[in-house]
Amino acid sequence: MKAEVLVESNGSLPENAPVVVAGGGPVGLALAVELASHGVRSLVVERRDEVSPLRPRAKTTSARTMEHFRRWGLANRLRARAGLPVSWSDEAVFCTNLLGREITRIGGCFGLDLGGSELVAEPGQQIPQPTLEQVLRDAVAESLYARLVTGMQATAAGQTADGAWVEVVDGAGVSRRVRADWVVGCEGARSVVRDAMGARYEGSDDSRPNFNVVFKAPGLAERVGHGPAVHYWVLSRAQPGVLGRLDLGDLWWAGANGVDAAAGEADPLRIVTNLVGADVTLEVLATDAWRARMLLADRYRTGRLFIAGDAAHQNPPWGGHGFNTGIGDAVNLGWKLAAVVNGWAPLSLLDSYEAERRPIAADTIAEAVRNMSTLAPELAAPGLAGAGAEFERARRLAAEAIHKTKDSEFHSLGLTLGYRYDTSPIIVADARPGSEVTTSNDTYIPTAAPGARLPHWWVAEGESIYDRLGPDHTLIGDLAAPAAGKLAAAAVALGVPLRTFDTAGHDSRRHLEASVALIRPDQHVAWRGDDVDNPHAVLCRVTGQSSEMPRTHQGDVAFSDRHERLREQ
Repeated sequence: MKAEVLVESNGSLPENAPVVVAGGGPVGLALAVELASHGVRSLVVERRDEVSPLRPRAKTTSARTMEHFRRWGLANRLRARAGLPVSWSDEAVFCTNLLGREITRIGGCFGLDLGGSELVAEPGQQIPQPTLEQVLRDAVAESLYARLVTGMQATAAGQTADGAWVEVVDGAGVSRRVRADWVVGCEGARSVVRDAMGARYEGSDDSRPNFNVVFKAPGLAERVGHGPAVHYWVLSRAQPGVLGRLDLGDLWWAGANGVDAAAGEADPLRIVTNLVGADVTLEVLATDAWRARMLLADRYRTGRLFIAGDAAHQNPPWGGHGFNTGIGDAVNLGWKLAAVVNGWAPLSLLDSYEAERRPIAADTIAEAVRNMSTLAPELAAPGLAGAGAEFERARRLAAEAIHKTKDSEFHSLGLTLGYRYDTSPIIVADARPGSEVTTSNDTYIPTAAPGARLPHWWVAEGESIYDRLGPDHTLIGDLAAPAAGKLAAAAVALGVPLRTFDTAGHDSRRHLEASVALIRPDQHVAWRGDDVDNPHAVLCRVTGQSSEMPRTHQGDVAFSDRHERLREQ
């Protein structure tokens, strides 16, 4: 399906783009980059002309998100822009205050220690959201397919029998209507696309206030005796909270728990001083009052309208999952929209977007809520302000509580790498080893079970198996296996783009637990097996053309009994 964007009152906007994205934050821009990687044009409409560096918000980019940046050719650029190199620290320090006594520390945080690991193609990265957003803006500006228009805000959206539209208003108050085949709302909590869909948030807000401060403090880093850390948790009853560096210069951020907007704005200097534990020379650059939200939209799609990112879900920031989940939305929806626009998949493929992504958001919200149940105020025991034996007793008890309650917040590879689409309508489940769920949110066990992320391995020095995957589906494994030729022929017959990569010499069976595997554009396994009786049915299933699969004696292209039970529930 090839359509145009029709601009009703302003010819300065692009005239061709099948997808219009309302909202040009990280998720909207990531969607445009994903579409562009498949040769699909898009228009992103964003009200902000520039990205403010003083609203860092998200600061943790997960290893999984970094793998997507690698797919887009942006991982090295992102790391070069980061104020903190990934090698700088992977630790969280818990202390009485920034310049005070250490209580304990947790290492290996946020996947920052995974450089060169067999588990991932990319380790995590600490980087403020505005810096990441600017990297995506630059990528869109360089793209032949994506276009970002700033200074315009989406005020309404809708659809007709053969298209969709967005009403936008520029800074002068001039309104215009932009038409496209598909509209995606990535404009956050006040999404007009979500409203147009008739969707609504379900959930609640946390009652406890928080107050963020971005500040400059020359010479402060040299006074910190705890060494490098990505987080410094201050367990002080006077002012509990978290601090961290934004670069290797003088730029810092602080998050104070239990401080509302009025108190924070009245004396932000005092808040930072209490967290630091001493009077320091500092300059407050920005403040931000906020409350955690636990919200999930009751639907992700209505016809030609979709939502992604904060427009679809919001969760507490503890664990650093919010924006990373949104990037996962953008990748999932992006490749599916591209498949439809490029004509090799039917409209029914798009039904799988909500089916796959909404459960992931629900799990993420639940995990973030668990992380939020124990914060600095709950860990700030009175004895930590004491001396001698009193402090040592309190320190031991606090350290035990910290490792019991906070370890999973910093070690969440099961959630970030291990999420699965095994009940998806476009996955061909099987009963091979590894098909049963074997991961928890904090423990990741690689598996090539259909629906899971393809287990990572290095095929050469610095070359990931992911680097050998094509932009669409890829068949990998022993291409001499009976299934390989059959699936390749079926793909040609159905017009499904398919790249092949023979990994027989790379011990691929150890990773795939089968001779070959069919990998989706988002690096998740769609099917695996040794032979296949009906390759046409497999290709139809994974591209959304059919939800029914015949049984075979091997179980390679049939639902497992477990999967069938889940479908019936």
